[in-house]
Amino acid sequence: MNQKILHTPEGVRDIYGEACERRQVLEQKLHRVLASYGYRDIETPTFEFFDVFGSDVGTIPTRDLYKFFDREGNTLVLRPDFTPSIARAVSRYYPNDGKPVRLSYLGRTYVNHQEHRGRLKENTEIGAELVGECAADADAEIIAAATSMLLAAGLKDFQISIGHVAFYESLVEEAGLDDATEEKLRLLIHNHNSFGVEQLLAGMQMDRRILSLLTQLTSLYGDRSMLDRAYALTEGLKARAAVSRLMEIYDLLKIYGLEDHVSFDFGMLPTYMYYTGVIFRGYTYGTGDAVVKGGRYDTLLAHFGKNAPSAGFVVVLDSLMNALQRQKIAIETGSERVTITYRPEEREKAHREAAALRAEGRYVELILED
Repeated sequence: MNQKILHTPEGVRDIYGEACERRQVLEQKLHRVLASYGYRDIETPTFEFFDVFGSDVGTIPTRDLYKFFDREGNTLVLRPDFTPSIARAVSRYYPNDGKPVRLSYLGRTYVNHQEHRGRLKENTEIGAELVGECAADADAEIIAAATSMLLAAGLKDFQISIGHVAFYESLVEEAGLDDATEEKLRLLIHNHNSFGVEQLLAGMQMDRRILSLLTQLTSLYGDRSMLDRAYALTEGLKARAAVSRLMEIYDLLKIYGLEDHVSFDFGMLPTYMYYTGVIFRGYTYGTGDAVVKGGRYDTLLAHFGKNAPSAGFVVVLDSLMNALQRQKIAIETGSERVTITYRPEEREKAHREAAALRAEGRYVELILED
């Protein structure tokens, strides 16, 4: 036998036995939280036309997409990200009646990372999108829903780190950076390389205050007091509006009673370029990546012909499962399994007993003795 066919390709895996059962229980817990916030399920295709995820949309780089062709020669793509799919569906099926649309989903995404480094290429995600609401209340709601999902999963030690796209953008605009320099700066800030930022900007003609702020971005994070500091450091209207928005969101999260789980990070930059406002990520120990990712995207639906402010988030189930396991947080399945062994002449009795137990909600396995 070709032993290779017994293994999965790099970046994907089998999930079976008790691990699969615990995973399903966790999915149900998280789904109940979304339902309690008024979100209703939607299912979109696993693959779509290439243009749904093209470079002008602002999702992952084209080189990281799984691409193939249909019989008519159209380029198709395995879904790398749910949000553009939801945006397409909302643009097609939901009317412009001024009412917000709350949608939730569960499924798998596929990203062909060039450098694997232990990262999964197939991930299960559960998330939500709130379309048609521009107020800070919507931002706070999706952050609260994401936080509530992590609490429902059993996590206690985690933090939701919140930033705002416009803060960084305003500094870049005031600094007058060209696209090439801004791209280098973005990478350095993403890698928390403050020394590299200083070297990149050294000698450039710009306001000293802006230069100082850009070099401080990698360390401009912390609790609620960080918002006051950031506001005092800035003078631009766009930057201050971003900070004011975060202040409003924090006050709303206090009403939810979730303020202890949030912090603020002005060096947080978006992974997806379609984000236009607040962005956030949820971190806990036991996993190397964020377990929650989300933010506001007010221009994405326009790509599909519908103008609607929107915000959403996703919980990466695989990362969350890893964190729960390493933190030794059990997922109770609550299933009591019963095994009934019987001989051929006891078939009828065994099946009657099994039917009675199944009616009580118990799981019954029948085994015929040789």
